[in-house]
Amino acid sequence: MIAIDDLSKAYGSLQVLKNCTTSVARGEVVVVCGPSGSGKSTLIKCVNGLEPFQSGSISVEGLSVGDRKTDLTRLRSRIGMVFQHFELYPHLTVRDNITLAPRHVLRRSRDEAIDKAEALLARVGLADKADRFPGQLSGGQQQRVAIARALAMDPVAMLFDEPTSALDPEMINEVLDVMTELAADGMTMMVVTHEMGFARRVAHRVLFMDGGQILEEAPTAAFFEAPRTDRARSFLSKILQH
Repeated sequence: MIAIDDLSKAYGSLQVLKNCTTSVARGEVVVVCGPSGSGKSTLIKCVNGLEPFQSGSISVEGLSVGDRKTDLTRLRSRIGMVFQHFELYPHLTVRDNITLAPRHVLRRSRDEAIDKAEALLARVGLADKADRFPGQLSGGQQQRVAIARALAMDPVAMLFDEPTSALDPEMINEVLDVMTELAADGMTMMVVTHEMGFARRVAHRVLFMDGGQILEEAPTAAFFEAPRTDRARSFLSKILQH
């Protein structure tokens, strides 16, 4: 589904990704973890063309992300993205936030888009919030709306960039529960997160990054039980204490 080969990216003299190679199979859930500034968010933003890269390649269902001929709007309509901050339009209702892109990008009728939006709101437990504005919702509810908005485009894969890091602790589980259900339904997912309990429960594989490199890649159980690198062992020893 997603193939990343020898990917490198720099901001001027700052190298943020160095020769990263990995792949994600259809229906697979891959968690990307590591310390702050390790390149995790940049990696997944490169997957749907939100960040350009200098060398290497990325393909999604055979479509080359870095090719200038690639229609990035079409690509992004196929890859859902959920950010740390919810990025909802504050002046639009929840329903209108969800139906905007399907109507204008996928050219769906208003009625079809609304039917889809209401079904997705029910799926994320917010069927009664369609007429609310984002500012009237909790952070966890806004993030669930953001997930529903991404799903409204019928994506083949979902990218999550630290989707719970801006939430109060009480709201984290309601978002992780929705993500867990998506994984159980077979959605292809790349998830940047520090929620190691979620990673252990849901991920098929874990990528550990530091210094812009993928230092370790392993099946989930193997990563948590016997990380191969000293850096990964140090990271886990600190993050699993809490």
